[in-house]
Amino acid sequence: MAIDRHDQRIVLEEGEANAIGTEYLRADLLPRKTAEQTKDLLIQYLDQRILFYSKQNPEKTYEIRHKTTDLQNEMWNTILPVARTQDTPAIALAISGMNDVLNSQGYVQAAWWNRIPYTAWSLMVAIAICANILVGFGARNFKKNMGLFMIFPFVISISFFLIADIDSPRGGVIRIEPQNLIALKKSLNEQAGIASLPLKNN
Repeated sequence: MAIDRHDQRIVLEEGEANAIGTEYLRADLLPRKTAEQTKDLLIQYLDQRILFYSKQNPEKTYEIRHKTTDLQNEMWNTILPVARTQDTPAIALAISGMNDVLNSQGYVQAAWWNRIPYTAWSLMVAIAICANILVGFGARNFKKNMGLFMIFPFVISISFFLIADIDSPRGGVIRIEPQNLIALKKSLNEQAGIASLPLKNN
């Protein structure tokens, strides 16, 4: 259960990076001024999405989510006037790309909220306690084999730790790194650097 959720979050991070990268390219279909504003907002938005995956305190996490929402509204309001005045297939493609960017963030957030239910944890704890009690009742020569009988509770404790750690995407040892978003950020920075170079006269 926890592994499936972990894998889903990794896949959604990749999908979000693809959506942002695609919309950055599609922004060129918009009028020049709108395209520049949209690209600038997408860069800022990408920074916030990378911060979302980092280990933060609750106050900083709330600030990141609030800033993300503001940027989403700003990006949508930037392209909305163009969509209303220029009903062309190219503009529709850019609008569709922006919709994918907004939706991908919602899918990621829903996946991060989707944790193992408390009822499932309660059931696992009850099973672990019962199993340890049964092992204790069936134990003979406990003092001579104390180390052997401690292995089972130790293994269960490690298993619970790993499950809880995998099910906690932001905290713990096993975390989801935004590798695709970071790679996209690096790629866009390189593109911006190339675009800003002056042309040489032959």
